[in-house]
Amino acid sequence: MKTPPYLQKGDSIAIVAPARSVIIEEMLPAITLFEEWGLKVMLGEHLFGSQNQFSGTEEERAEDFQTMLDNDEIKAIVCARGGYGIVRIIDLLSFDHFIQHPKWIVGYSDVTVLHSHIHTRLVIETLHATMPINIYANPNYESTESLHDALFGKPISYQIPTSPFSRVGEGNGELIGGNLSILYSLNATESDIDTDWKILFIEDLDEYLYHIDRMMLNLKRSGKLNNLAGLIIGGLTEMKDNTIPFGATAEEIICNAIAEFDYPVCFGFPAGHGDDNRALIFGRDVKLNVTDETSELTFN
Repeated sequence: MKTPPYLQKGDSIAIVAPARSVIIEEMLPAITLFEEWGLKVMLGEHLFGSQNQFSGTEEERAEDFQTMLDNDEIKAIVCARGGYGIVRIIDLLSFDHFIQHPKWIVGYSDVTVLHSHIHTRLVIETLHATMPINIYANPNYESTESLHDALFGKPISYQIPTSPFSRVGEGNGELIGGNLSILYSLNATESDIDTDWKILFIEDLDEYLYHIDRMMLNLKRSGKLNNLAGLIIGGLTEMKDNTIPFGATAEEIICNAIAEFDYPVCFGFPAGHGDDNRALIFGRDVKLNVTDETSELTFN
């Protein structure tokens, strides 16, 4: 797995909007923060464009992303926000230059399309982390500080109290994953992930409980839960139920899906759609150690 060069003061980074639209006021706090870190910020030509819910047409959004992929002065591409739309442009992008000159791709939620595609086809590390839209809405210090540390190559590790749903054990492997709904939607495509002997991270937002059950059963039936080295569950945020209850919480649904396996499982990890969204280096070898008291994730 290739590691893109870490950032240094004076480097240039780009903000692009490959999915939903944004306005300039939503980007200003992130631009200010990145400049405080000593970085130069370049904005995509169509960053503030709009076509229905998207930041522009497929061609415009792909053009912005491709321009930054091919610009060697740009050391990281930060996605402005998620929502929906990257799957509509992923096949328009050429990663030929990026393979030879990798750079950090940053974001979460819909950006899972990029994470999964790059890991499967290109074998390059990416960064699952907070985005400018979140810095505008809630500038959580832990989230932005972990983003800074990951981009600048500082050691990162996390320790949290062990959830009652967690399963004790120790696992080592490459960290992969992202948003559960997106991973589900990529199944059997060129961007699908290989989970064997890896540590899988999943999180989700605003889903009905029966949707969570459907997606977890899909992962199980397709073999993606069989040979994990470990499983990390991030935010299960704003889960919904029907008038007639499904009969299990999101945590219980996941526990049921993995009941026959014996790898370590960490619930309640601070990453995903919650305010506290710690940076995760996807593609990096990690150690997951879950004890009765604490759960620790260490990046090698």
